Amino acid sequence: MVDAVIAHDVLASYAADGARDVQGVRNLVEGARRHHGVRVTEADGAFALEVHVCLAWGARAPEVGTSVQRRVAEYVARTAKLPKVAVDVIVAAVA
Repeated sequence: MVDAVIAHDVLASYAADGARDVQGVRNLVEGARRHHGVRVTEADGAFALEVHVCLAWGARAPEVGTSVQRRVAEYVARTAKLPKVAVDVIVAAVA
């Protein structure tokens, strides 16, 4: 049996799609070592995602952050078939 491998760029793209679906997220913030505003790390087969968001003006950061964590984890689990992914949300800007 062959284990499937998913590219970090593909996983970042899935995470970005999930994050953009959350009300209060204006956009994702690109940066060094981030693809689509998402940094992907992998250790011993476990993935961790760091999602850098730009919030819409007036959005409540704690609620939006929790919603992004939940939505990205669900979206990645469904699209990439990964059972568990750690998701950290960084509010990088407000617009």
